[in-house]
Amino acid sequence: MKQILLDTCVWSWSLTDSPRLSRRARDAIADADAIYVSPVSFFEVAQKVRVGKWPEMERYVDKLSALLADQGMLIAALTPEIGVTAGILDWSHRDPFDRLIAVTSITTTCPLVSADSRFDELDGRCDWRSRVW
Repeated sequence: MKQILLDTCVWSWSLTDSPRLSRRARDAIADADAIYVSPVSFFEVAQKVRVGKWPEMERYVDKLSALLADQGMLIAALTPEIGVTAGILDWSHRDPFDRLIAVTSITTTCPLVSADSRFDELDGRCDWRSRVW
């Protein structure tokens, strides 16, 4: 079974069929048997809408759960272990959303589909699968 985890921006772009999605990202989504989104992505979208940093997602924010289900995607687990590991992860990146998503990718052993090259700093770790873009 081919599984992937979507970064928050990739998930939002998949909702809007944005041209910002790379060909490799579109192919990974199309070819996956299971597509996961972290619960932290819901918080990230909602918070950024609330503070005015993501106005294009405002029309979707109240329907995110239903939209995820309509897309046939799954919610990844957010466990205490993921929270602790994200907090102590030896990685200079300070964004808490990205840290939680990275550890979710590690825990689920799913490649992460993301445009954010900061995740490439995790390459070479025995538990990091990869970033697809």
